[in-house]
Amino acid sequence: MNGTWTTPDIGGKTADVYEPPTRPRFGVLHLHGVGLTPLRDKPAFTRLFDELALACVCPRGQRSWWADRVCAEFDPQLTPERYLLDQVLPFFRERWGFGPGAIGLQGTSMGGQGALRLGFKYPDRFPVVAGIASAIDYHEHYGQGTPLDDMYETKEQCRQDTTVLHVHPSHYPPHLFFCIDPDDTEWFRGNDRLHEKLTALGIPHEIDFTTRAGGHSWDYFNHMADRVVRFVHAGLQQQSRRLL
Repeated sequence: MNGTWTTPDIGGKTADVYEPPTRPRFGVLHLHGVGLTPLRDKPAFTRLFDELALACVCPRGQRSWWADRVCAEFDPQLTPERYLLDQVLPFFRERWGFGPGAIGLQGTSMGGQGALRLGFKYPDRFPVVAGIASAIDYHEHYGQGTPLDDMYETKEQCRQDTTVLHVHPSHYPPHLFFCIDPDDTEWFRGNDRLHEKLTALGIPHEIDFTTRAGGHSWDYFNHMADRVVRFVHAGLQQQSRRLL
């Protein structure tokens, strides 16, 4: 790692921000998983940020599932989704001059589903999206004493907010990739269901459902870092040429 991690204040909340050693052309918004593990400790990702000259912002969203629902752990009034849209995206512009077409969105586990859902809700802002081991069917954790119990009134209400229910047949991110280890039994079916729906609607996307590298773990997340970060970078390059 030759770049620098800092922890600036963004909208009254601390975030991890990576500045590569050379001037970045594009940015990456990374959403963490429910374990709150910081990306700053993962050289599998930071070496790619260096190589590809990518700036990265990793907000701290607690166990909020990055939803447009108030989560007390995160904030008593502001939803995580609004924070990303209203505070974090402007930070990219203020810091590096990046508009939405120059920012890729990625995440792991809880953050992977958050990235995919945000991509389908706001494809004009997030044209390049990637999810690693995305915990898409998170409504299955409703009623188990997590923040979800206070964020949603019922399990069905929670399910209605999952990624698959936000897919629009004609309005979607043009660059979309998601992957999951076939041994990740808890979350595999949700990813496969999303793949089935996108295929049925004719929505272009790329997947990797065959690579085995440790199930739902950082062994797998790190193993897929190269594929995911290069996908995000390539998508942003294509977007930049389209916007010329």
